[in-house]
Formats: sequence, C-alpha cells, structure tokens
Amino acid sequence: MSERAAAPDLDRLIAEMPKAELHIHLESTTQPSTAVELAGRHDLAHTLPTTDPDRLSEWFEFRNFADFIRVIKAIQNLIRTPDDFALVTYQAGADMAVQNIRYRELTVSPYNHTHIFDKGLAFRDILDGLEEGRRSVQEDFGVEIRWVFDIARNFCFTGPGGSYDPAPAETTLRYALAGMEHGVVGLGIGGDEDGAPPEPFAHAFGQARQAGLRSVPHAGESLESWAADHVRGSVETLGADRIGHGIGAIRDPHLLAVLADRAIPLEVCPTSNLRTRACERIALHPFPHLDGMGLTLTLNSDGPPLFGATLNDEYRLLADEFGYGPEDLVRIARNGFNAALCEPALRRSLLEEFDAWTAEHGLGATSAS
Repeated sequence: MSERAAAPDLDRLIAEMPKAELHIHLESTTQPSTAVELAGRHDLAHTLPTTDPDRLSEWFEFRNFADFIRVIKAIQNLIRTPDDFALVTYQAGADMAVQNIRYRELTVSPYNHTHIFDKGLAFRDILDGLEEGRRSVQEDFGVEIRWVFDIARNFCFTGPGGSYDPAPAETTLRYALAGMEHGVVGLGIGGDEDGAPPEPFAHAFGQARQAGLRSVPHAGESLESWAADHVRGSVETLGADRIGHGIGAIRDPHLLAVLADRAIPLEVCPTSNLRTRACERIALHPFPHLDGMGLTLTLNSDGPPLFGATLNDEYRLLADEFGYGPEDLVRIARNGFNAALCEPALRRSLLEEFDAWTAEHGLGATSAS
C-alpha cells in the first residue's frame, strides 16, 4: 500500500474527493436533534431516554447487535408522516453535500413503518415523502439518491422453532416493485442474522431480479461461525449483486475466491462493525486482508449519527489504521461508483467526474467501466 500522506494533506484530499456511499440506512442518518424534534412533534418524548440532543448521542453506545436493533427500532417509530420522511431524506442529502458524496443508495425498511408500528401509514405516504426529499436534495445540492428497500429478516421467523413467514418479504417486494419508478434500485434483507439465514428469501429475490431490481442482501455482518455460510447462501440462492457487510466471508477461503472471481462487491462498514461488537478491535478487522485477496471492497458508514463516524472518517480510518495512502483511497472510492446500481448513464457521468478529479490531482484515473 502507498506511503501514508501527511495528515492535513490527506484530510483535505478525503474531504474534496467525490465519493459514493452504497450502504447507509435512512433511519440511521437521523441526527439526535432531529430525533428530539420528531419525538416532540408526535408526543413520543417518553420513548427517548432524554430530550437533550447532546446527551442523546450517549444512547448510541451499543453493548451488542441486539442493543443496536432496539435503538434503531425506536428511531423508526419516530418517523411517522410523509413530511418526516422528506425531512430525514433532505438532511441526509445535506450531509452528502458537506462530505462531497455525489451519490448514495439509502436503505429503507418500509414494512416496519407500515406493519410493525401503529402509525396508520400507507406505503404511498412513505413513497411520497421519500420522493419529495429526493427531489429537493437533487435540486438544492446536486447530489443523487437511490433506494434499496430492505426486508427486516427477524420479523420473518416466528413461532416455535422460528418457522419462516413469507409475508414481510412479499410485502416489501411489492413495495419495491411499486417504487422502481421513484428511484428504488434494489431489494435487501437486514437485521440480526443469527437464526435467520438467507435461503428462505429466495422467492422474493427471484421475483425482484426478474423485474429488474438488484439483489443486495446483508450477509456475514459478524465473524461468527455461520457468517460465511450466510454470504455463500446469499450468492448462490439470492443471486447477490453486492453483499452488505460481508466480512464473515474471511472464514472461508473458497468463498473468498468465488467473490473475487465474480467481482461481487462487499459493502464494508468498519466503524459500524466495531460499534455493534461484530469486531472487537480495529486491528482485528478483516478489511485489509479482504482487499489484499483481490475482493472488490466499497467503504461505507452505515449511519453516521448512530455509529459516530462519517464516510470521510471511514477513509481516514483506512489511512490511520491500515496505512492506506492516496492511491489506495482513490481505488476504494472508485469501487463505490463502479458498484452503484443506478442507471448506466448516471454511473458513467459520476465516473467521468471522479476520473477528472483524480487526473487533476495526479492520482492515476482509470477509464470508466
């Protein structure tokens, strides 16, 4: 890897570099001040541990993955109207402008909002709010947002022995198909993987792919013994175009070869993995090992307010912890644009902008894919 640049120069390069972010949950972009605002708007202050935004960030200290799920569900419960969805989307777009993130694929779990919480929301309410926020972001900041609709896997395994209920997946698929004209590009699954393997979801992903949606399941978010099996199942059964997280693949050399040979990108979120205790120490994180094995890695924040790190911070982490220099950071950033699921003309335009920037900075631009 390249020799590390001086901190001020590298910080400026990271800040100015055009970036794409492919793994970030809309609900996880909610700022503490916005959570407090929404709680007051809907008489839900009692669902928060405090209404002091400065202290609310302390709530985002997770003991484990289940603790994270508890907090994100509480935040989802605060987003209750089309205006709320538009507000959170707009703030996510404003953050893109600050970090020079030119393109984001934001993951949304619409089934949670229509079926899990008692909000009286119809899917059209959600879609109207998302679309209003997306249009405003493009007009005001010139950045592009697309959507991945996510199946919350834990609501699909119920009853004794965790029998599979297809209804949440089928409902989410129906929502995703209806949203394709409004920027929905992929179908995903998220949530706690323990006891919730990918194979039962094949029915939904098969239909999604036939309709033109891309397959982007979370898999292998942890380093547990079953993690590589979930990545393999997502590739073989769900036809994954990308893998959300995917770090558990490190346990299986044959699987790593498959991911490298097929150039299936991983959406890696190092700080998120630390904060949810998927990885105990950054020195143990497999990012540099996966990269060294020739896998296509993209870098993502997952949700800056919840995990305490922006996308720019994640690039700085690669430099500080793994010795990545400017050429390495540019290479990882370019993977993000190449792996984007947007329409080809937009991807080409984004890559042209990125390559012009790298050429201007003498960082070895590569011709657009």
